[in-house]
Amino acid sequence: MHEMSLAGGILKLVDDAAARDPFTRVKCLVLDCGALAGVEVHALRFALEAIAPGTRLDGAEIVVHEPPGQAFCMSCGQRVEIMSRVDPCPACGSFKLQPTGGLDLTVRELIVHEEAEN
Repeated sequence: MHEMSLAGGILKLVDDAAARDPFTRVKCLVLDCGALAGVEVHALRFALEAIAPGTRLDGAEIVVHEPPGQAFCMSCGQRVEIMSRVDPCPACGSFKLQPTGGLDLTVRELIVHEEAEN
């Protein structure tokens, strides 16, 4: 399950942020996980919750937004939303789609407890 390694990478980003601008804990972690990112959101949430105890993520609210994928249809020339790489173009039914968005997993927001708020 690669979601566990993704969770470890997110925790490293949090720790790196705390090294630059000290804070004790995360109140809320907001992620964007595009529909075409290849990430199982429930598994990612489980992995984050599993590694959180004893870290800055312990007790944090985890919010995951799932924006749809975006694609350009090479058959009809439309820019369309898709939820999977195997979806046909909703405008013309073609499978000649070039993904253009919704491909990333991004930390959108990190709301933290300041160092003095022990």
